[in-house]
Order: sequence, then structure tokens, then C-alpha cells
Amino acid sequence: MKRKLIIAAGILGVLLVGYLMVRGDEGSEAQDILTSVRSGKFRVEIETTGELEAKNSVKILGPQSLRNFQIWQVTIQSIIDEGTVVKKGDWVATLDRSEFQNKFTAKQIELDKAVSKFNQTQLDTTLQMRQSRDELINLHYSVEEKEILLEQSKFEPPATIKQREIDLDKAKRAYDQAIENNKIKKKQNIEKMREVDAELRKVKSEFESMTKVLESFNVTAPEAGMVIYEKGWDGKPIKAGSQIQMWEPTVATLPDLTKMQSKTYVNEVDVRKVKIGQSVDIGLDAYPDKKLKGMVTKVANVGEQRPNSDAKVFEVSVEIAGTDATLRPSMTTSNKIVASVLDSALYIPLECLHSQADSITYVYRKKGLKTIKQEIIVGETNANDAVILSGLNTNDKVYLSIPPGLEEEDIELLPEMNGKRKKKEAGSGQTDNKIAAQPVSK
Repeated sequence: MKRKLIIAAGILGVLLVGYLMVRGDEGSEAQDILTSVRSGKFRVEIETTGELEAKNSVKILGPQSLRNFQIWQVTIQSIIDEGTVVKKGDWVATLDRSEFQNKFTAKQIELDKAVSKFNQTQLDTTLQMRQSRDELINLHYSVEEKEILLEQSKFEPPATIKQREIDLDKAKRAYDQAIENNKIKKKQNIEKMREVDAELRKVKSEFESMTKVLESFNVTAPEAGMVIYEKGWDGKPIKAGSQIQMWEPTVATLPDLTKMQSKTYVNEVDVRKVKIGQSVDIGLDAYPDKKLKGMVTKVANVGEQRPNSDAKVFEVSVEIAGTDATLRPSMTTSNKIVASVLDSALYIPLECLHSQADSITYVYRKKGLKTIKQEIIVGETNANDAVILSGLNTNDKVYLSIPPGLEEEDIELLPEMNGKRKKKEAGSGQTDNKIAAQPVSK
């Protein structure tokens, strides 16, 4: 009986030890995750998010001449709901006209004054010319009277006759002078009327122009289509209460939905890989199962800083291939810009890569029962993987994380790279095939 108990206890002990060993291996494997070096086609893709917009659209504009009246921005009082389908001439928005109304009222007063001045000048000149004509008539009668008196004085003494001749001569000269003065007054009055008439026409033209501008504060659709709000400087759609600037008085747009494009932004590190004509795989957040194709049509030459971001980005336009009735402006897109495709390459996840201060890139590779720090040469990369040009072979096992206790191990350098370093570092005394590890970073 004791013997059976001893045998049973021994079996239980062996089982317990085996169980603990298996659990220990499982824990180690869970902690140190390995992956294989893969081979095959490698796509260098740049992943971005974007927003759909129509490639072509008609702008719905507010008043375009307010800058002539020193008005630089106008508030939207009310606006039609975005996405509403309108006909040509339908109401779209009403703008706040209070500031312009004050200027319009002042111009109306100015017009009234100009009309009053024109009428007053017209009356004054008419009166002056009438007085001048009456004076000419009277002077003409005076000349005739002097002529009669001279005629009647031919039998008078010579002194009387002489006096009559002098009076007649004075009358004639006064009449001639009055004729000349009348001509001058007539010219003066013509010029006065021209001046006040020009001023009146100028003010009247400005008033008529302002009347048309006043009517344009009720914004209507220039064409039929779906109303899409214009975006402000902060990238947000304008709405009731927003202000539009007079150098770009667009309230909304009427997009052509038959040809759409995705507007996206690429960071300054990746933009050098993006070229016009590259193909793009496009997904829609609104329709996860829908996959579209596109092509890069424009890459900005100048970077910009987007709101709430410190990074510089470059705007990229991607034209959607074909026509899809389900596409709507402002839908969010996920874009994969295919920068290049390698038909055959070795690659590993980016998480496997490590580097140190002297720019040596390495991985933790499983070599038999050991784990070594292996130098590698990295080629192209995408969002998830990196191409390995040298240092690894197909199906080699590498760690996705740093195995415990190996941070201070030496790196096994590549022979071809080590030879280059020896030439470069000749005279520095550093010729070993291994290099002391430095603090690493992913």
C-alpha cells in the first residue's frame, strides 16, 4: 500500500513539475512575441484621412462691392439648411444690412441735397438771365431815346447838339457792354448748371448702385443644385451668425456631384513620396463596404499649419474615378496613396526595429536557442512594415518587443557595413566587429 502511495505521489510530482514548466514557457512566449520575416509584394502606402468635395461648383455670393463703401465683413442673419435642393432664383440667405443701411440713408440725404442744389441753381440762373435780358431791352430803348433827342436837337445850339451826341454815345456803349456781360453771364450759368448736374448725376448713380447692393443682401441661388455651406478660415462651415469677408463673399456653393474629389493633407515627411498620377485606394466612413479608386491630381508646393496642430502639412487633391450617386460633399474618406510597389521584398513590422545614437538599426533575432541583436539595413517603409535590404532572411524569427535582459548586449554588425566603418574610422582605434550597445529607442 505504501509503495502504491509513493508511486502515485511521484507521478503527481512529475505532472506538477511538467505543468509548471509548460506554464512558464507559455508565460515567456506571451511576454516575448516573435514574428517571421515575410516575403512578397510590398506596397509603399501613405494613409491619410480626407473630405469629399465637388471638383467643380458654382459659388453663391453675397454683395461683391461693399468694399467700395468701406464695409469689410457682413454677418449672416439666416441661411437655408445645408443639403437643401434649390432652383435658380430661390432664397438662400439673408445678410445683416444695418451698417450698409446707415450709409444708404446718408447717401439718400446727400441725393436730396444735390437735387435741391440743382433746382436752386437752375432757378438762380433763370432769374439772372431774365434780369440780364430786361436790362438789354431797357438799354436798347435808352439808345433809341438818345437818337430821337439828337434828331430833335439839330436846330439847337451847337453845345446842346454836342451834349446829345455824347449822351447817345454813352447809351450805345452801355448797351454794347450789357450785350457782352449777358454773353459772359450766360456762359457762367451754363457752367454752373453743368457742375451741379454732374454732381447730381454722380450722387444719383451712387444711390442707384447702393439700391441694387441693398437688394443683394437677400442672397439667391444663381443656378439649381444642392446647397453646401462654405467653410471659414478655421475650416468650419459658416452658419447663421457667422461673418463673411468682402474679399471672398461666398456664402455657399452649388457643387457638381458628377465629379468628386477628396481633399486631404500629407505631412512634410511623406509628401516627397507623393506624385501626381499615383493611384489611391479610397474608403468611406459612411459606407464601410464601398471601395473607390482615385488618382492624385494636385500636390501643394507650399505647406500650411492646420488648426489645432503644430505639424506642417501639404494639401493633396485626389480625384474619384467614375460617378457615384451616393457620394456627398463633406463625407470623410480614408485614403491610401500608393507611392510605389515592390514586386518582391523581405519585410517585418515596424515594431521590430530599434536604433541607437550612431544610426545603427537592429532587431532582436532568434538564433537557435539564443537571441542576438542583429544589425539590418532598412529600405522602404509604409504605415506598418519596413523592407529589409540586408541582415535577415525569409522566415527568420524576430521579436516585436525587447526581450528582458538583452538591452546591454553587443550588436552583431553586418560584414559589408563593418568594412565601410573601418575605412571611415581608420585612426580612431575602433575596429571591433561588435559595438557596445547604447540606450535604444523604437
